[in-house]
Amino acid sequence: QVQLVESGGGLVQAGSSLRLSCAASGRTFLNYDLGWYRQAPGKEREFVARINWESGDTNYADSVKGRFTISGDHATTTLYLQMNNLKPEDTAMYYCNADHRYLNRNFWGQGTQVTISS
Repeated sequence: QVQLVESGGGLVQAGSSLRLSCAASGRTFLNYDLGWYRQAPGKEREFVARINWESGDTNYADSVKGRFTISGDHATTTLYLQMNNLKPEDTAMYYCNADHRYLNRNFWGQGTQVTISS
């Protein structure tokens, strides 16, 4: 019943900004961390950013720290990733994730493509 649907990806030039959205449903997401991961062709999926849904505590990969901001709208159960000063190396498929902090419950969205041109 849990569904995560990403949107907002696209093709933009280096130095520009993009905001990704993840519409989440099927849970209140208590005791969940919601986050973003990305995967480029030929590479492993990597962590980008994470937020504790209750406390709002955040965590970022070193590669995006200072450029990306993760946030959530509890009223609409929507997760966001504001991406500024985009670089070609940010090009990847971006996935929304919901992970229970204590139980073995983990969910993924279908992904949204982000492509950054030089």
